[in-house]
Amino acid sequence: MSERRSRASQDETPPAPMIVRRSKKGDDHGGHHGGAWKIAYADFVTAMMAFFLLMWLLGSTSKYDKQGIEDYFNTPLSSLLGGNEGTAAARPSVVQGGGRDISDTRPGVGTRSQAEPTPPRAATPAVTPADAERLQQLKAKLTALIEQSPALKAFKDQIRISITNEGLRIEIVDSQNRPMFASGSPKLQPYAVTILTQIGAALNDVENRISIAGHTDAVPYTAGPEGYSNWELSSERANAARRALVAGGMHGEKLLQVRGLADVLPLNSHVADEPTNRRISILVLNKAAEQAFFHDGGRTTLDENAPASSAIPNVIGHLRPVSKSRGAS
Repeated sequence: MSERRSRASQDETPPAPMIVRRSKKGDDHGGHHGGAWKIAYADFVTAMMAFFLLMWLLGSTSKYDKQGIEDYFNTPLSSLLGGNEGTAAARPSVVQGGGRDISDTRPGVGTRSQAEPTPPRAATPAVTPADAERLQQLKAKLTALIEQSPALKAFKDQIRISITNEGLRIEIVDSQNRPMFASGSPKLQPYAVTILTQIGAALNDVENRISIAGHTDAVPYTAGPEGYSNWELSSERANAARRALVAGGMHGEKLLQVRGLADVLPLNSHVADEPTNRRISILVLNKAAEQAFFHDGGRTTLDENAPASSAIPNVIGHLRPVSKSRGAS
């Protein structure tokens, strides 16, 4: 009997409670409305502000400033790597690295950020009255020599003497029927040798130094070796005139310069074979031009007591012969 009661009590034990979990509607939807969208929207607004600011700057910037900005971004490290002159890195810029100074709205290259010192400029020497008078006297003597010497008077129409800002210029020009040189040749005709030897001794009356230049016409020289042109021909003719002047008595140490100018300084540029363009020019330099010659050559001082041979190297050498066939004259 008791066993039945205990067994019945066991059968009447209540079952374990069942737990049911219910999810609330709207939990997932509420997660989408957190703070992340605010960050994305702020980024979008910032990007749009930057875009419109960029468009405004581009619209209000000149094309020269744009070019400077473009140069900088094309070569930002060129200044550090050593750019060549003429590239973007060599141009003045506010930012080291290239481009123009965009703080300057004027066309062209911008203003340098720092003022550069101006190199000292040597004062141009002036012609002294004594020097000018000396050259005037030499001109008068040469003019009288031409009139009095039968050997020179016959060719006085080919001898031109004038005072220039560099000194006294004596030009011996060609005549249509009486050229100084054979066509395409650096060899002087006998009458031209006579003129130069007669003038040579008279140049010793002044202490001024001499520059000799040869000129040709504009007809191209085609008869000589390959590469031989009016430049070589005019140089050799100037040197032939130098030899004739020295043979006539001119002191060799007075010579300062022998050069060929081809056809770059014609007396008549409208006619290619104008005879007067073929000439020998002897320039008796005034002291101002002489000092400028040495200064431009790198010397800042000039020893007036030293002969010309100590100031310049001896550049006189043997000249090669050329063909006498027709070419430039």
